[in-house]
Amino acid sequence: MKRFLSHTRNRLALIMLAGIMAIAGTSMALPDKPQSAKPKVKAPELAVDKRPIDREDNRRNSYAPVVKKVSPGVVRVFTSARVQPASFPGGNPGAGQMDDFFRRFFGDPNARPGQRPYGMPRQQGVGSGVITTRDGYILTNNHVVDGAEEVKVALQDGREFTAKVIGTDPKTDIAVIKVDAKDLPVVTIADSDTVEVGDVVLAVGNPFGIGQTVTTGIVSATGRGNMGLDYEDFIQTDAAINPGNSGGALVDCDGRLIGINTAILSRSGGNQGIGFAIPSNLARQVMHDLIQDGHVTRGYLGVLIQDITPALAKQFELKGTAGALVGDVTPGSPAAKGGIKSGDVLLEFNGRKVADSRQLKLEVARTRPGETVPVKLLREGKPRTLELTLKALPGSEELAKNSNNAEDTGTLNGVAVDDLDNGARSQMHLPSALKGAVVTDVQPGSAAAEAGLRPGDVILEINRKPVRNAQEAVQMTEKADDKTTLLRVWREGNSRFVVVDESKAG
Repeated sequence: MKRFLSHTRNRLALIMLAGIMAIAGTSMALPDKPQSAKPKVKAPELAVDKRPIDREDNRRNSYAPVVKKVSPGVVRVFTSARVQPASFPGGNPGAGQMDDFFRRFFGDPNARPGQRPYGMPRQQGVGSGVITTRDGYILTNNHVVDGAEEVKVALQDGREFTAKVIGTDPKTDIAVIKVDAKDLPVVTIADSDTVEVGDVVLAVGNPFGIGQTVTTGIVSATGRGNMGLDYEDFIQTDAAINPGNSGGALVDCDGRLIGINTAILSRSGGNQGIGFAIPSNLARQVMHDLIQDGHVTRGYLGVLIQDITPALAKQFELKGTAGALVGDVTPGSPAAKGGIKSGDVLLEFNGRKVADSRQLKLEVARTRPGETVPVKLLREGKPRTLELTLKALPGSEELAKNSNNAEDTGTLNGVAVDDLDNGARSQMHLPSALKGAVVTDVQPGSAAAEAGLRPGDVILEINRKPVRNAQEAVQMTEKADDKTTLLRVWREGNSRFVVVDESKAG
């Protein structure tokens, strides 16, 4: 019996498979902190209402007033991207001639946007979004806009705008886009931590591209994980969610946003009563970072943790399975400096109880680097409280982020890299002697993307100088003599050269 999760964007076979959560110390956080400063961006002015709903009011006969309140702030999102024509493996006889043949009809797949040869097909996508500020910031899913060359937004009143992608966070599947408009209708944001199983919810979005649709149900569960993302805390609902609902609103019976609809669990690809939404508190935090910093900053603890099974609880003389068991501590990390040891059971982090390793990972990620937090734990059956000062995770450096508010003097804009550790080598089947910086993200439409650089490439050299790690790659792109960068990269068992010309971007 096959189980799969499908992203709810109405486009070609976009599937999200359930995966195993990584809980190694290096995966406890992803700071994505750039190395160059930029002017501070004004924080978005959100409408936030943290009051819990009135659960004693059972007189509701119609949700029409709620729908009228919410629906103007939920938009349709249309995306457009090039479809890459198939390529024949170079080892096949006549492959080069066949590639040339297909290029005559479909064009060069590496052609720049705006230079699309005649007949090059385009892929269209349809999703949803939620207006959060009156000046045009919109929350949606990363998978709705991922790889899009053009994003358009249609409001309920018929207005259409071209949207700009402000930032994306694949690790939570959140994206922020913006339209140039004023006095837009917004959806008030609720405190998703107050949501309870059994609360009535409404899902508002654009299923199958047919137009705005509202469905209703209840909260089936909270704190769901293991859906294939790095940071998960899903709200589960039985409100009907279908392809095209991605990025739409999940609201409470007062019309306040409690989640961003993201995925469904289905055997058919359509709604079967199990949908998932990213909690509004998590979405709001990610949105704040993307708008103000252009990236998401997360805390780093530096521990290898695991869930506590009944067998482990018995061995460690615990009363239950709540908490996270520390298997190892990274030397020099905040955990090591704060006194955490292997065998400790972390029960509470920064005032919040730790149910399992996934929840601890979330709590660490939402803590700002430099912040000092209390941690309650058990060590050999005895309770202790430690004070830990978190920091940003080393590596995962961003070469240079395309900024909406400042001119970037560096090169390789929109490219993020990470250190080539043993986990990456094993996952990507890389030689043990290979040194460099692995590309973790390439912003669509950037000069690097147009040059053919892609996630998974390992940068071996920059302008003929060897690269040993992510930090070196960052330093070598901060002060460049010109906007042309020569890279030697490792891909699929071979090294090749790539020229990235920033002066011709777009």
